Amino acid sequence: MRATLPDRPGTLAALAHECGKAGVNIVGMQIFRGAEAATVELVVEAPDTVEADLVDLVHRGGAQHVESMRCTEAALADQPTRYVNAARAVLAQPSSFPDVAAHLFDADVAPADDREDVMVMTLGEDVEVQIRRATPFTDTERARGAAFAELVAEVLERQAPLSTGVQPGGQTPEYVVGDAEVTALASGHVVGRGRIGAADPEAPDARYIDLEVDPGWRRHGVGTRLLNEIVRMACAQGIAEIVVTAPADSRAVLPMVLAAGLRGRIRIAGDSLTVRISLAEPRRI
Repeated sequence: MRATLPDRPGTLAALAHECGKAGVNIVGMQIFRGAEAATVELVVEAPDTVEADLVDLVHRGGAQHVESMRCTEAALADQPTRYVNAARAVLAQPSSFPDVAAHLFDADVAPADDREDVMVMTLGEDVEVQIRRATPFTDTERARGAAFAELVAEVLERQAPLSTGVQPGGQTPEYVVGDAEVTALASGHVVGRGRIGAADPEAPDARYIDLEVDPGWRRHGVGTRLLNEIVRMACAQGIAEIVVTAPADSRAVLPMVLAAGLRGRIRIAGDSLTVRISLAEPRRI
């Protein structure tokens, strides 16, 4: 349960007293301080007879803006331990950041209701990740989210392309640009290809793009160069947004987008990672 309490002596005692009278056991608690009020998060055990009355009960204890939801025993995990484990998960797989952050803050990456509160976390200077939930995020949680985003950005910087100059075998690719496709060639062999694909059915001004880089040429700037050439072609055609999709466990997509200096919005749904890149906003090349 989450609720807002006046920041004055005795408010927690009044709430605990009201819970005790009803036989509700408070088994876990977090407090997020604000300037004039505090947000309190309670994990409670309640008899079946009072479960439906929990929100009214907390209101009677002096709280406002009460939200209630069922949870599992995982909600009782030590909070510092949860953050350490989340950091480990992100370090092991940076592209899992949206899902890890959403789970950590009891939120979701997909919109369900226009009234939901949204937390925006920025990776580097341009890539945005949004998570949302019904209960408002506190200033403390927003600060924690920003710190997580900084951690991921640092990890992705270490995974950035090794170079954009001389490539494997001392070769420098040649990039052949067409109307809707760009090809990277090394000694006459295709080592990478990018193309503008189908329109997004849900956004007529957006187009999907396809990117392929030979495994032996990855992390050498080929994907970033292909992406930048595709952006130039798309801009020339008046395309407002391009969409990159990849498996959720891909390690290449986010470093590539960051290295290209593009503004993107990330979403992970199931096994799929989607980055929507706006071509209408200023960007670095």
